[in-house]
Amino acid sequence: MIPHNRTVKVLLQALTVIFLVVIPLHLVNNSSTPLLSPKDNVMSIKLGKKCNIYRGKWVPYPNDLYYTNETCPEIFDQQNCMKFGRPDTEFLKWRWKPEECELPIFDAVQFLELLKGKSLAFVGDSLGRNHMQSLMCLLTRVGYPKDVYYPDPRFKRWFYEDYNFTLASFWSPHLVKAIDTDPNGPTYNRLMNLYLDEADPIWASQIETFDYVIFSAGRWFFGPQMFYENGQIVGCHKCLKNNIKNVSMFYGYRKAFRTSFRTLVGLKNFKGMVILRTLSPQHFENGEWNSGGKCVRTRPVSNLEMKLARDDLELYMTQVEELRAAEKQGRKRGLKFRMLDTTEAMIVRPDGHPNHYGHWPHENVTMADCVHWCLPGPVDTWNEFLLQMLKMEHEDSI
Repeated sequence: MIPHNRTVKVLLQALTVIFLVVIPLHLVNNSSTPLLSPKDNVMSIKLGKKCNIYRGKWVPYPNDLYYTNETCPEIFDQQNCMKFGRPDTEFLKWRWKPEECELPIFDAVQFLELLKGKSLAFVGDSLGRNHMQSLMCLLTRVGYPKDVYYPDPRFKRWFYEDYNFTLASFWSPHLVKAIDTDPNGPTYNRLMNLYLDEADPIWASQIETFDYVIFSAGRWFFGPQMFYENGQIVGCHKCLKNNIKNVSMFYGYRKAFRTSFRTLVGLKNFKGMVILRTLSPQHFENGEWNSGGKCVRTRPVSNLEMKLARDDLELYMTQVEELRAAEKQGRKRGLKFRMLDTTEAMIVRPDGHPNHYGHWPHENVTMADCVHWCLPGPVDTWNEFLLQMLKMEHEDSI
């Protein structure tokens, strides 16, 4: 049972955010989507018509795929569901349909023309990489980029020569400076030291020249963490140390986004647009990730059947609040902060995960993957959203 004070805290936070933003139907019992400003996620589709593309439903779409695992070499094995024998294909035959308009199909040429001479960076965890690889696969209809060598494996860069377009990925799952206290320990449960007031230098030292920066983070904050500020321990989450104040993961999560956004606002030469890609839901059923949970569904579910778990909802609301605050600060410098709100669409897609089709059966991998997304799959919709956002910004700048 949830303690009374915890219940009250969650209710107060929820009520506060409902006054600040309007939470989507799939998150709580409300039918609208958070708005940072009138044009953050109300996209211009055609003929000047405005439409919230994040409110809608999945509809059958039997047409050909944008790409396959044979035409896109960028798919990691862990998300290469077709390669590893996923037998069903119905999960590939749906498209997102906004309530009041049509979401155009992804046009690779249009995307690259919009970003000609520009640069785009993904900063965050493996779901950010999942998003980026979807984009690279979608762009294979036009061509393949050159892989630009960089000695640090946490940073990768590609160059689309015909369009003078640079795409980059920064591996930074906590966004802030993080030190692994046991690099050879278990992947999912080792203690991380997080310096909540210091942005991760892997991205912060190189991000100033990028035109677009997409942030995402989530699942890594569930593990054991020691929190530092001003070089001093201020608390920990799941560290099991009696002499250190226990604080929730939401404290560290909020601080990580706050520090990241403030870092960008504080970079003198940064003139780019900051985009938050909102929380990607997980879909373990009949158990948790470490206790036999799986994701075996083969089609979307109704929005009455699935909503965000309590912790995921709090993470989502935290992201939204911090982006709102950053938008106000950024406006003083002429910086744009935007929200790519993929959460509502993905809550009802438990069929889109690899489950056990990210490896061969004989590899004896016991944990299912109900966090990442098959490529191709529903995750490609994130880039349809992204293209519409970029088109809107381009229209407004003319």
